Amino acid sequence: MSIQEFLQHLANGTSLGSLYALIAIGYTLVYGILRLINFAHGEIFMLGAYIAYYGIFFTPLPWWLVFILASVLTGLIGLLLEKIAYKPLRNSPRITILISAIGASFLFQNLGILIFSGRPKAFPAPAFLNGVLNIGGVSVGTISLIIPVVTIILLVLLTFIIQKTKTGMAMRALSKDYEAASLMGIDINKVISFTFFIGSFLAAVGGIMWGIKYLQLVPHMGVMPGLKCFIAAVIGGIGNITGAVIGGFILGLGEIMLIAFLPTLTGYRDAFAFILLILILLVKPTGLMGEKIAEKV
Repeated sequence: MSIQEFLQHLANGTSLGSLYALIAIGYTLVYGILRLINFAHGEIFMLGAYIAYYGIFFTPLPWWLVFILASVLTGLIGLLLEKIAYKPLRNSPRITILISAIGASFLFQNLGILIFSGRPKAFPAPAFLNGVLNIGGVSVGTISLIIPVVTIILLVLLTFIIQKTKTGMAMRALSKDYEAASLMGIDINKVISFTFFIGSFLAAVGGIMWGIKYLQLVPHMGVMPGLKCFIAAVIGGIGNITGAVIGGFILGLGEIMLIAFLPTLTGYRDAFAFILLILILLVKPTGLMGEKIAEKV
């Protein structure tokens, strides 16, 4: 393999890893506060892409404004999901909430087929985002360069919110000790709603960029990326934002490099994520950056 080919694969892997990282953050945010795996997160990712698709076709707004509004609207859908499917079960056994999350996932998938139809749709990406740049003999799509930049910007903003704002301080307090945070006067419902909004907003941004990169939308498009991003969050240490980002990049780069060095294993690309998950958990059950958390009885 030539240096140019390696750099080509590296660019593709970085782009895919950035998408995985962006979506994995949503999983890890919710788990960090509620100890809940939001299995409907992949469907939120799908809804963000579809809302942007219809916004471009049926509104006169510029594409960039459509993308922002679609992400905000998807964030509100995630907030609504928490209010309807999770909040009433907050004091129930965790298995009950898990079943509710799986049910919400199937509900969104079937609603997607009913509303959007099961036929694939071509995402109307802006022309300049589908351009190709030639850098030192390496051909890189414009969107492949933009995705890591957007991911880094959003990660920096999220880190600022969590570290420097009162809401972020409340989120950190809630993630450490739920009961103590409520006794200190923290508005638990407000913090949880904000967490679901931010996580769903990031999933929508990921869904939109996925649509631009791969140019095809289907109602079940969030299933496999959702599972892989959950795996990325677990690999990095679910509940740890930095770990989720690292896990996303490991998974994205690993997938692309597997195909590059072992092209005969291309059909096992999805299996790579699950094999990597098993290996990581055998070595470090809490993930690369996870901390051991005692289960509450």
